[in-house]
Amino acid sequence: MVDSPLITRLHAAGDPRRVLIAEFQATAGNDEALAQLVREFTTAVRAEPGNLVFAANRRVDDPSRFIVYEEYVNDAAFAAHLASGHGRTFNAALVGLTGGQPSVLTQLTSA
Repeated sequence: MVDSPLITRLHAAGDPRRVLIAEFQATAGNDEALAQLVREFTTAVRAEPGNLVFAANRRVDDPSRFIVYEEYVNDAAFAAHLASGHGRTFNAALVGLTGGQPSVLTQLTSA
C-alpha cells in the first residue's frame, strides 16, 4: 500500500475506503482492443478526485483476462466513479469486447 497522509487519515478515521477487484475477459480476437480501452479508462479514473488506486493488469497465463485493483476514498467517491461519463462509456464498450459478460466485482475489506 502507498504510504501517504491521505491513507493515514483514512485509517485513523475507521477506513471508509471502498476497495475492490474487477475481473473481466476479452472474447477471442478482442484482447488488444480491450487492453487499449482499459488503458484509456485508467487515465480517466486516476484523474477522479476520489480515486486512490486504479491498477489494471492482465494475467500472465491468459492475457485475455484482466484484473483491476481499485480504491476510492469512500462510498460516495465510488458512486461518482460509477456514474461518470467515462465509466458509462467504458462499461458499454466492455460488453461488446467481452461477449456481453459484465465485470465480476469482488469487494474487499482490511484484514
